[in-house]
Amino acid sequence: MSEGKQEERKNPQWIILKAVAVTILLGTVLLMLPWSTRSGQWTPLVTALFMATSATCVTGHTLVDVGSYFSHFGQLVLLALCQVGGLGFMTMATFLLILAGRRLSIQSEMMLMDTLGVDEADELKALLRQTVAFTFLIEGVGAAILAIRLMTVHDMPFLTALYHGLFHAVCAFCNAGFSLYPDNLIALREDKIILLTVAILIVLGGLGFLVIRDCGRFKFWEQNRVSRGRLSLHSRIVLYAAGVLIIGGGTLIAALEWNKTLAGLAFSDRIVCALFQSVTARTAGFNVVDMAQTQVSTRYVTMVLMFIGGSPGSIAGGIKTTTVVVLLCTMIAMIRGRKTMTLMGRSIAVRVMEESLAVFMLGLLVVGGLYGVLLVTEAQNLLMLRFTSDALLFDTVSAFGTVGLSTNIMPGLTVLGKLTIILCMFIGRCGPLTVALIVGMKETRQLLRYPEEDVMVG
Repeated sequence: MSEGKQEERKNPQWIILKAVAVTILLGTVLLMLPWSTRSGQWTPLVTALFMATSATCVTGHTLVDVGSYFSHFGQLVLLALCQVGGLGFMTMATFLLILAGRRLSIQSEMMLMDTLGVDEADELKALLRQTVAFTFLIEGVGAAILAIRLMTVHDMPFLTALYHGLFHAVCAFCNAGFSLYPDNLIALREDKIILLTVAILIVLGGLGFLVIRDCGRFKFWEQNRVSRGRLSLHSRIVLYAAGVLIIGGGTLIAALEWNKTLAGLAFSDRIVCALFQSVTARTAGFNVVDMAQTQVSTRYVTMVLMFIGGSPGSIAGGIKTTTVVVLLCTMIAMIRGRKTMTLMGRSIAVRVMEESLAVFMLGLLVVGGLYGVLLVTEAQNLLMLRFTSDALLFDTVSAFGTVGLSTNIMPGLTVLGKLTIILCMFIGRCGPLTVALIVGMKETRQLLRYPEEDVMVG
C-alpha cells in the first residue's frame, strides 16, 4: 500500500468507521451464539447482524422481540453495544487510557478535539472524565426511579424491576429504543412518572455533553450578567431548537392524534404522550402509540423530526439541529440580500454554512438513494400489499436518523432490504459529514483557475 493510502487509513474518520464496524461484527458473533436466545438455538446471521448494527448505532430497530427472543445474556450484549455506541468508542477508550495513566498520542488528541468540539487539548481529559461520570450518574438515577416505579406501582419483583429499570434507562439515555416489552412502552403510557423519566433521559442524551457542561457552569439564578456567565452560541442554538421541536412536534402530534391513537386517555395523559412521542421521534425510538395506526400526516411530522435529530457531539443521530438552524438563517440572509449571516449577535463563518449544506444534501441523498434501492428490493412486497411505500419511506428515514420508530414492516423485508436498512443505520450513526470527509479526504491544491460565468438558478 502506498504511503498516501496508509495516511488516509490513519485519518480519524477511518478510525471511527473501523471502530463501529468491528464492534458490530463482535456483537453479531455474540448474538448468534445459542446462549444468546431463550430457545438455545443459533440466531440467523442476518438477524444477528441487523440487531448488532441497530444496538451499536443506537437505533432500536428490531427483527425479533427483544424480551421474548433473547436470553438475559443476549439482552446484556445488546445493552453493552448500546452503551459503547452511545458513549462513543474513542471516548470510552480514552477514558480507560486515562485510568491506566497512559498519555494520548497527538493524533488521538486531535481526533477527540474534532469529535467533541473542544478547542484546547488540555480540556480533553477533564471533559472525558465528566462525560463518563455524568453518563453513569444519570443512567443510575434514571434506573433507580424506573425500578422503584415498576416495583411499587406495577407489582414487579425487586430484581426484575431493577433489571428492567437499568435496561430502559441505558437505552433511553443512549437514545436507543429497545424495550423488553412486546408493545414497547404502550402498556405504560398512562404512567406519567415512567414516561417523563424516560423523556428526560432521552433529552439529556440528545443535547450533547458540551451543552450540558455549559449549562452546569451557567449561574442562571444570578442577576448580575458578569457573575452568572453566559452560554455559548452553540448551546443557545441547541437549547432553543430542542425546545421549539419538542413543543412544536408535541402540539402537532396531539392535534393530529387526539381522537385517534390517543383516544380513550385522560386529558393530561394525552398531552404527556404527545410530548413524549415528539421527544422520542428525535432519535430515541421508544413509542407510546402504534406508528402503523397513526395518520399519514402524523408520520410526516415524525419523519421531519427524525431527519433533524439531536445536537452535534451528542448520542443522537440525524443531520442535527444546528445544521437546520444555520441553513434557515442562511436562507433568510440571502433573501434579505445580506452577504454575511448573523445569529444571536454573532457572525457565522462561511465554513460552517458550507458544512451545514454538505450535511443536509448528503442526508437527502442517502435517504433518497437507499429508499430507491428498497423500492426495488421490496417490489414484490409492495405489489402484494404487505406494506405501503410511505411506510417504507418512514422506516428508511427512521434508520438514517438512528431513531428506531417503525411501522412494523422490518421483519417482512427481504434479505437485501434488511441489508439496505443496516447500511442506512451505519451511515446515519457515523454521520453524513464524516462520510463526506472520507470521500474528499485528500485536499488537492488547485493550480488552475477558470474564468467565472453566471448560471441561472431558481
